[in-house]
Amino acid sequence: MYRTESDTLGALPVPAEAYWGVHTARAVENFQVSGIRLSAHPVLVRALTTVKHAAALANKEIGAIQPHKADAIVAACRDIEAGRHHDEFRVDVIQGGAGTSTNMNANEVIANLALEHMGYGRGRYDMLSPLDDVNRCQSTNDVYPTALRLAVSMVLNGLLAELGSLSKAFDAKGQEFAAIVKVGRTQLQDAVPMTLGQEFTAIGVTLAEDRARIGETLPLLHETSLGATAIGTGITAEPGYAAAAVRHLRTLTGLDLRPATDLVEATADTGVFLQVSGVLKRTAVKLSKVCNDLRLLSSGPQSGFAEINLPPRQAGSSIMPGKVNPVIPEMVNQIAYAVAGADVSITMAAENGQLQLNAFEPLIGHLLLTMVEWLTRGCAALRTKCVEGITANEERLARQVAGSVGSVTALTPHIGYAAAAAIAKQALATGSSVADLVEQTGLLSREQATGLMAPIPQSVPSVSG
Repeated sequence: MYRTESDTLGALPVPAEAYWGVHTARAVENFQVSGIRLSAHPVLVRALTTVKHAAALANKEIGAIQPHKADAIVAACRDIEAGRHHDEFRVDVIQGGAGTSTNMNANEVIANLALEHMGYGRGRYDMLSPLDDVNRCQSTNDVYPTALRLAVSMVLNGLLAELGSLSKAFDAKGQEFAAIVKVGRTQLQDAVPMTLGQEFTAIGVTLAEDRARIGETLPLLHETSLGATAIGTGITAEPGYAAAAVRHLRTLTGLDLRPATDLVEATADTGVFLQVSGVLKRTAVKLSKVCNDLRLLSSGPQSGFAEINLPPRQAGSSIMPGKVNPVIPEMVNQIAYAVAGADVSITMAAENGQLQLNAFEPLIGHLLLTMVEWLTRGCAALRTKCVEGITANEERLARQVAGSVGSVTALTPHIGYAAAAAIAKQALATGSSVADLVEQTGLLSREQATGLMAPIPQSVPSVSG
C-alpha cells in the first residue's frame, strides 16, 4: 500500500505505513553510499528531535504556529526522544545538501507522528506541514549544526566517563606494582632503574590529562546558531523566536547553551568540530602508544620482554598451538588509526566549505560521532578485558635489574662521568656486577654503591576523576 506525496520536483509513491515522506524518499534514492542510516546514530536523532521540540515551544510562545499544532509536534518529539520510531530515520549518513535531507527526514517523521496525535492520517500535510509548521522559523543551516553540537556533546560525556575509569585502572595498577623494581628504557635501550608502579601511574596521569583536554571542548560545543536560518541573517524567523528557542533548548537539555555572538560567522564556521577532532586524535594517538607499550612489555612469553602478563582472551593462532596474542591492545591500536584518518577527512571537509555555509557537515558529523563511540568502547574494553587483569613477572624483572649497568648513572655525581662510563663498559664486557667493579676501584664501598643505585620510588598522587 502506498500514498502519493509531492514536492517541487513532482509526485512519488511513499509506503502508506511510513512516517517519512517524499523528501526522504528522494534522499534514500539519491544517497546510496555507506549503507549506514541516520538511525545508526541515535544520539543525533534525539538531538535533532530536541531542537524541533524547542522550536515548537518557541513558535507556540511567540504565536508563530497554532497551539494545537505545537502541542502535537511536542508530543511527536517526545515519542522520538523516548527512543521510538528511530528506524524511520532512513537517509544515508553521507549525503549532499549540507544536511538538508537529514533535516527533512526529521521534519516529515515528526509531522506524521504529530498528525497521528491529532487524529489524522499520514500525509495530511494540509492539517500540519513538515515545512510550514515543524520547520517554522528554521533552516537546515541552523538546525543541523546545533543538533550536531548537542549530539557530540552528549557522546563526549560518555567518553569522559570511560577515559576517567581507564585512567584510574592504570593508577590502581601503579599502586599495586609500587614496590616492583625494573629497568627503565629510552630508545629501547636499557636506562636507569624505576618501579613498574611508576610506569603504570604515569600512564594514568597522561590519560587524565587527555580527559581534561576533551572536557575543555564542551563549552565550545554549547554555542548555538538557532535563529540564524539560511546564512545567519535570520530571514523568515519571527521576532523573539531565537531567544525563545535557545531558552527552551537549554531547559530541555540541561546544558548551558548560549547564542552565538555573530550568527553569520556561526553558520559558516566549523572550527569547533576541528577542535574536537584534533583533541580526539591526540587522545587516540596516546592510547595507541600505551597499547604499543603494553604489547612490548608483554612480548614473549619466552623470547620477548615478558615483564608483564596480559590476561589471555582467545587462542592466537590457527597453526601454532598455545599461542596467545594481545588482541585487546591491537583492537585499540586500530581504533586509533581510524580516528587519525577521520581527523584528516574532517580537516578536508572543514577547509572546503565555501562562503556562508559548509556543505560537508554530514561527513563531519558522522565521523565525529563514530570517533567518539569507538574510543568510548575501546577504553571500556581496554580497562575491563586487559588492564585490570595485568600481572607482573617479578622474578624476571629482579634478574634484569640485578644485571643492568644502567644503575651506574646514579654514581655519576659521586665518581664522575668518565669513571662511571668506564665501569659500565667493563661490566658489559665481563659480565661483572657494577657494585663489584666500583668496590674494586676503591672509589666507593659496596654498601655505598648499592645504596646509591637503589631506585627511589617517587611519590605520585593517585589519579583523580
